Amino acid sequence: MTAVRLFLLSALLFISSSRGDTIHLLAGSGRLGDGSPAKRALLESPFGLVEAPSGDVVFVEMTGHRVRAIHPDGVLFTIAGTGKEGFSGDNGPANQAEFKGMHALAVAKDGTLYIADTWNNRVRKIDPKTGRIETVVGTGESGFSGDGGPAMSAKFGGIYSISLTPDGATMVLADLDNRRVRAVDLRTNIVTTVAGNGRKGVPRDGAVATESPLVDPRAVAVDGSGNIYILERSGHALRVVDRSGKVRTVAGTGKAGASGDGGPAKVATLNGPKDLTIDRDGGVLIADTENHLIRKYSPSAGTIIRVAGVGTKGTKGIGGAPEAAELNQPHGVTVDRKGAILVSDSSNHRIVKIER
Repeated sequence: MTAVRLFLLSALLFISSSRGDTIHLLAGSGRLGDGSPAKRALLESPFGLVEAPSGDVVFVEMTGHRVRAIHPDGVLFTIAGTGKEGFSGDNGPANQAEFKGMHALAVAKDGTLYIADTWNNRVRKIDPKTGRIETVVGTGESGFSGDGGPAMSAKFGGIYSISLTPDGATMVLADLDNRRVRAVDLRTNIVTTVAGNGRKGVPRDGAVATESPLVDPRAVAVDGSGNIYILERSGHALRVVDRSGKVRTVAGTGKAGASGDGGPAKVATLNGPKDLTIDRDGGVLIADTENHLIRKYSPSAGTIIRVAGVGTKGTKGIGGAPEAAELNQPHGVTVDRKGAILVSDSSNHRIVKIER
């Protein structure tokens, strides 16, 4: 490492330490199960995560085939799933259901959980009052159909991400294999496409989103103004569809890399990013998975910065500055009600919390 790079790293760490940011382990350092302290529990590839209105941190385990939660007192418990891969359990208790390759989830203001049962090509809903589960989107058959009709009768090609609009009336889905972003009106259950024409390609800035190609929309998030952010995995880019339905690229060059922190996001490089969330100030937090980083795009400034991760795989750095910590594969990122950043580090089988 050159003297210049050492100086820049030291400066970044000083800035982080001076503002008091610290990264802590929230769950996943041991071999214990439900009912144990989450820090000492065994997790199996945690992916998407959210904070529920109850204060529970709820997450899906992609290889563990469970929806689990961390109570505010730090105890781990299971909400849904038997641990066995499959599809079963609709209209019954969620803890007796089977899932296949869950990647993400969203939570409504009333605590209703929407689960991206990714490889079952469905979205399933868990009622927080009864604990029962049902399918609300998808037939389970892989393909593309159903736009303009009931979401329950539509085909999807892998639902990898879910976001709810601020008013809770619409669910936005990353339909990755179909190279589309689709929306479900939760009042009518009607599904439509809001971005992507099914062809693979890079959309032209200012083009109509529904007439434009996409590479592979891996994650979606809707901000407070109704803008839809789309994170492309092998497209190595962040795009946005504004309220007029026009699309543009706001971060990433389309080539894999880890450059550009502190500068314009459009000339920065990303590497296999897989999740995003809207921060409390309207910024977009990005799980830059294959760079082992959490980064943040500022829509107002058009810049990108590094928030967490040293950029190499590992487990070191917990208890210190976030920029000095090692992450393996940050697959999920969210923000809790107090503004802390929660990250699911899937191949480290742990969840960490960044206090700001």
